[in-house]
Amino acid sequence: MLDRKTYVVKERLGLMKLVDTYDLLDPQTGQQIGIAKEEPPGIIKYLRLFMNNKWFPTVVNVYEHEGGRPVLSIHRGVAIFRPKVHVKAAGRELGYFKAKFISWGPSFNIFDMQDQEIGSVKGDWKGWNFQLLSPQGQELGRVTKKWAGLQELFTSADTYVIALSDSAAGRPDVAHLLLAAGLAIDTVFKEKDE
Repeated sequence: MLDRKTYVVKERLGLMKLVDTYDLLDPQTGQQIGIAKEEPPGIIKYLRLFMNNKWFPTVVNVYEHEGGRPVLSIHRGVAIFRPKVHVKAAGRELGYFKAKFISWGPSFNIFDMQDQEIGSVKGDWKGWNFQLLSPQGQELGRVTKKWAGLQELFTSADTYVIALSDSAAGRPDVAHLLLAAGLAIDTVFKEKDE
């Protein structure tokens, strides 16, 4: 599942849900290729009913199928101003994301385990268009919103596409970090206050 260049991410609808779940789909066939589940620790899940989600730690695990082992995990600790988000694949730490201190719009940097910046994410929430860029400004991928029909008028469920460039897809650790970055835009950095 993690060797693909393009993923469609579709948030599952739910009324009064405590956590978010996303289906990862093949863009050509629409078949499910994985699932991403927000799995915050213990009581945090319930505290989020009364307080702002973005202040609490959370974990997003990516599975190839229900009941399997996570193939990718995104971990955010307590986030006051600049959240630091750690990424693991098959239990091995790959790197982390760190929100920029000052920026015009949402953006964060992507680092490997040697604290070397390997990319950044820049974009806008309004248009839901994001670029995954190398430190030199080369595009490594894009995250774009996909119109999911009338449900978007009445819910906060999002559908978007994560597409990696050929150069990024050829480097497995970078590709995994970019997939995690695409998921983190919605699940970790854009926590809803609902």
